Amino acid sequence: MVRKARNWRRVAVVAAAIGWLAAPLPGSAAGETAAKVAPGKSDLKGATHAGLAAAGLPSLKSTIALVVDMADGQVIYGKNVEHVTPIASITKLMTAVVTLEAGLPLDETIVIDHADVDQLKHTSSRLNVGTGLSRADMLRLALMSSENRAAASLSRAYPGGREAFVAAMNRKAVELGMFNTRYVDPTGLSSENVSTAQDLVKIVKAAYEYPLIREFTTTAAHDVETARGRSLQFRNSNGLVKNPSWEIGLSKTGYISEAGRCLVMQAKIAARPVVIVLLDSWGKNTRMGDANRIKKWLESRLGRTPLG
Repeated sequence: MVRKARNWRRVAVVAAAIGWLAAPLPGSAAGETAAKVAPGKSDLKGATHAGLAAAGLPSLKSTIALVVDMADGQVIYGKNVEHVTPIASITKLMTAVVTLEAGLPLDETIVIDHADVDQLKHTSSRLNVGTGLSRADMLRLALMSSENRAAASLSRAYPGGREAFVAAMNRKAVELGMFNTRYVDPTGLSSENVSTAQDLVKIVKAAYEYPLIREFTTTAAHDVETARGRSLQFRNSNGLVKNPSWEIGLSKTGYISEAGRCLVMQAKIAARPVVIVLLDSWGKNTRMGDANRIKKWLESRLGRTPLG
């Protein structure tokens, strides 16, 4: 019954996308569009966008997908972008922004507490209760390895505690114009943390302004030493960050059963900075495959000549 319900939800999602931006191109899947732009100050850029629209679209496995030119906000590819959906650990980008905006000492030690243990999904963690790490290391692990206890501890150590932290997350969402976004926890374990692809582009752009978030989300692996002298190694949940063919400036993965596999990235493709949002992908590796399909599609149309 759960699988049937999920299948019906997917049908509804695809149906809801029709009519956004423009009519689907001939031969494209329902809800898929490439943006058309009128001639502007850059004939090359306008011609390129028009070429994308005429050339066909990549076939993606993610239910929701959006590719945006980071420089001018131009939508290059959109699929079900207005659909509100659970976002899993993509949530942690907002967790990082709120943490850094608070200006709290990054070298302050935070100790994992019983209150940080996941009682909703019962996910595991190598950060045992009593483990102490600096706020900077907790932030790094929350972003790089999507460590839930690390994210939970950051919110608990915020002035006013977790309730005040979540309130700050929602205030920041409104400030950024993310009006279809709602947060109820700092980890993304709750399916009530929801957003749209359009809104997530905004948090990716906001998070990209922080050098620490760019660094922490693109670090391939990192060793931390706990306050008790134990060494732990963590790896990035996005294997693409160590792929030399990618130039990734920011990355975040996410997964809970209600959200499917999710991925957001800022990357430079064919010398062009773009934001990629992929949500609700079923297979374990399909979100990475979709990212590679988008990259190949853009490179085949744009080549490697900078646009300007």
